[in-house]
Amino acid sequence: MKQEPQHLRYSSKKISSFAKPVLHFLCLLLAYSLGYLSSSTRNNSKPPDHINTVVTRVNRIINRATTELGGDHSDFGAVCGEAVPPQHIRRKILERVFKGTSPWENFPPSHVESLLRKKWIKGWGSNGAVFENLIRKVRPKTIIEVGTFLGASALHMFELTRGLGLYDTQIVCIDDFRGWPGFSDHLRMKDMKMVNGDVLLMYQFMQNVMQANATESVVYTPFSSGSALEKLCEWGVFGELIEVDAGHDFHSAWSDINRAFKLLKPGLEGGVIFGHDYFTAADNKGVRRAVNLFARAHNLTVQVDGQHWVFYISNRL
Repeated sequence: MKQEPQHLRYSSKKISSFAKPVLHFLCLLLAYSLGYLSSSTRNNSKPPDHINTVVTRVNRIINRATTELGGDHSDFGAVCGEAVPPQHIRRKILERVFKGTSPWENFPPSHVESLLRKKWIKGWGSNGAVFENLIRKVRPKTIIEVGTFLGASALHMFELTRGLGLYDTQIVCIDDFRGWPGFSDHLRMKDMKMVNGDVLLMYQFMQNVMQANATESVVYTPFSSGSALEKLCEWGVFGELIEVDAGHDFHSAWSDINRAFKLLKPGLEGGVIFGHDYFTAADNKGVRRAVNLFARAHNLTVQVDGQHWVFYISNRL
């Protein structure tokens, strides 16, 4: 039987433990206030000052309770730093993540060299027409990809930018390169090697990038999407084109879209945030639900290109 996620159980307990005392207090206060006013207003047309003070305090309690119980679902914390110029983004990430050196120096390490394939790229929906359509439209200087896996879509975008003469475009990839429970049992992943619990996704991704001669155009952050997006925000790393294709459950997609949206910085040709799996068996329980909810919250129009959803922003909201 599917269990309720622990964070939801905790959240409901927190809400009930907070809400009950507040409701009891409000009921007592309301009864007191009505009784007092019914007696005092016989001789006075204006309620006493201390009643106004109490009402003000009640409003504050209600507003605070509303904020704490329901207003934080779109609040994702970090305040973004001053924007880093596109030509300095690669250096910024190398300094923050890799101590100023390229992770491709002396690659591959000896303990995995014999386990890597020369080139092994697997993905889902990684070569759709949407990529060329959007890159032609936006002509991005910086592309941010949330959910990279083995680099199929990142390397496809690399080829597209070069074909369109966008030789300075940097592609920032975000992935923890751990896969997901059971992914190695997938028929397409049966041959994945493992060393001490490490499925070598990051090393194979790096190998693929190196084989494509893209090591100067692709940089990555090997962390969870949530932590990486928050840090890019703090560091001032923004992009004109952002792909969100990591977790496909509602909560993961909702978090990633909200965090990624903060990093969207439309250029002269506008900006785009987009992602895969808009039409899946999950329907409104997964990615599509998160996308549609985000669109309503920000008064955006969902455009569809194949299996991909697209938000086009002509200027920053």
